Amino acid sequence: MNKLSHRTLLLACLAVMLVAGAACYPPATPVPPAAPAPPAAPTHVITNIVWPWETFNDVAAGTSMRVDDASKYTIVFFTDGTTTGQADCNTFSGTYSQANGFTIAVTPDIMAACDLGSMDQQYLNLLDNVAAGGPDGAGSLMLQTAGGAQQMLFSNGGAAQ
Repeated sequence: MNKLSHRTLLLACLAVMLVAGAACYPPATPVPPAAPAPPAAPTHVITNIVWPWETFNDVAAGTSMRVDDASKYTIVFFTDGTTTGQADCNTFSGTYSQANGFTIAVTPDIMAACDLGSMDQQYLNLLDNVAAGGPDGAGSLMLQTAGGAQQMLFSNGGAAQ
C-alpha cells in the first residue's frame, strides 16, 4: 500500500470512531433559562419599617449628636397614613403625609415623666415640626424641620410587627 492509501485508511478509521463515539454520547439536555431575579425592594419605601432615631443634627447651631439608645426613640409609618412609635418611656400615635413635603402630627398615648436626661420631649417636638424628608439613598431615613435647620437620621430597624 502506498502512503496515500494509509492516510486515507487512517482518516476513514478516525472518522468512523468519531461518528461512533458521538452516537454513544447522550443527547444534550436543554437547560431552562434562569429565573429572573426578584425585583429589588424600592429604596423609597418607608412604610411598615421600624425606624430607630440614630443622630440629631442642629444645622443652625452647627452641632451633631448621636442618640444614646436609639431603640427608645422609634417611629413606624403605615400605608394608611398613620404612624406610631416610642419616645423613651412614652408611646405615641398620629398621622403623616408626604404630599407637599413631609408632615407628621403625633400625640403621646399617655404622657409619663421619663428619667432625667430623656430626649422624649425634644423627639416629639421635632417630629411635630418635620417639613421634609424621606429615604437618604443609603437605606436610612432623613427627616428635617423647615429649611433643613434640624435633621433627624433614622436607621432601618427591620419590618414592623
